[in-house]
Order: sequence, then structure tokens, then C-alpha cells
Amino acid sequence: MIPLGPAALAGLHAGDTILAVDGEPIQAQTSLDALLENKTGRRTVLRMGRAGTYPEIAHWEAPVRPISAATERGLRYRQWVAERRDYVAKASNGRLGYVHMPDMSAGSLAQLYVDLDADNIARDGVVIDVRNNNGGFVNVYALDVLSRQPYLNMTQRGTPTAPARSALGQRSLEKPTVLVTNQHSLSDAEDFTEGYRAMKLGKVVGEPTAGWIIFTWNTRLMDGTVLRLPRARMTDRNGAPMEMHPRPVDVEVKRPIGESYGPRDSQLDRAVEVLLAQLK
Repeated sequence: MIPLGPAALAGLHAGDTILAVDGEPIQAQTSLDALLENKTGRRTVLRMGRAGTYPEIAHWEAPVRPISAATERGLRYRQWVAERRDYVAKASNGRLGYVHMPDMSAGSLAQLYVDLDADNIARDGVVIDVRNNNGGFVNVYALDVLSRQPYLNMTQRGTPTAPARSALGQRSLEKPTVLVTNQHSLSDAEDFTEGYRAMKLGKVVGEPTAGWIIFTWNTRLMDGTVLRLPRARMTDRNGAPMEMHPRPVDVEVKRPIGESYGPRDSQLDRAVEVLLAQLK
């Protein structure tokens, strides 16, 4: 069951049975996909059944609003993030927060702001995860949030004491962090990793990045075909090329094959250990 998905909002549970869709009964030969075709965003009434209930309440109607596959992927991703956040909180006895950036887009940057404000601002430190980040362009803005240092606090009448930057409306975490990367962290995620290391914001844990960093733009041909052409070469502050040169890590941790299908995340475990040791 996906949190905030149509089924969850309608109060359905795993194991419930769909008996009909908008009055069309489901039989052995019925295609559920066909019944739900063109239903995205439209009110749809499901006839439901639940095993183990009394006969008089075993069946009921549940109005739902089906969502698109893209919306479903977004909800599943937020569920995955929530599970990682709970994982880090449990491993650190509630001391550490967690954020993940799937890419370096404006939308992911805005979500980073929300995640830091909503949960992580009250933690002693935060695990920053850019594993499987496929790049974008906002690395400098995200790094600004992590690199700004505290300089004074403000206490307004009737409110708790807060860092001055936050009280004045500037995005700033002002807490110790650790960065987690893997071989699928690429493009602008590698710019982010290089900046994180160059500014000495914290340790980098996991696997070296992909080594796939070069800025490209769309170029349209006369027949309407669109190509991506490289237009900018990336180098570190010493002039060394970054393309084909993965960004290194401080603590290398490779997840065993198949671990991602189970409950354990050895890279997050090590990241928590490193950050807690820093806090000591």
C-alpha cells in the first residue's frame, strides 16, 4: 500500500478484493487494466470485499481517483525516502536526520528545503544522500544551504531561540553532515560531491561517483530532431579534468549484491557511524 495513494486515502488495506469497477463486475476473464483505462484523475467507484468480516459488512463501495504512473512513481519515491529517514533515525537513536536528492533540479532543491525544515532542523546532524542522483544544475544552491556557518542566535518574544539566518529567512542548515554517494551518482551530483569535499563540509561515504560529468545542451536539427551536445568542460579548482575521473570517497563502502532487496543498508550504517563519531 502506497502512503497517500488513492487506495490508502480510501481506507483500503492489503488483502482487500476488488469486486467491480464503476458497476462492471470483475470475473475470471476480466482485464482490470481495461476497466481502469482512461480513469486517471476521474472519480471511480470500486466495489470492495474484505475477507474475515461479517457478511453484512463484507462488501462496500470505495470512491477513488486513480493516478498516473508518473504520480505513482513519485509517491513510491517519497515512501522510500521516509523509510530511509526512519532507518537513520533508528540507527542513530534519533540524533540524525536524513535527506535524499534524486537529481539536481529546481524541484529537488525545493524539496530539500522542505525536508530540512520539516524534520532535520531539530537533529544533531544530517545524512545527505545523493546516491543514484542523475544530475541537473543546482549543486551550488544546495551546497550554500550546507556550507553557511552560524554566527549568532535570535530569540523573539514568545518564541524559541533560533539561528539568526533561519530567523531572518535565509536557508541554512548549520549542522554537521555526512555525504553518501555511489557509482550511479553522476553529472551535477559529482559537482556537488566535489564542492562538498573541496569546502571540507564533512566526510564522503560510499562508492566513488560515476566519472560522467560534462554539461550538455539541446541542439535542434532542421528536421526537428533534438541532440544533446557537450558545451562545457568541468575541472576542479586545480584545473584537473573531472570527466572520466570519479569523485573519490573518504570511507569506501560497497553494498553486497542483493542487499538492496533486504532491510539493511550498509552504506547508511557506515555514514551514521562516521557522523556520530564526528559529533563526539
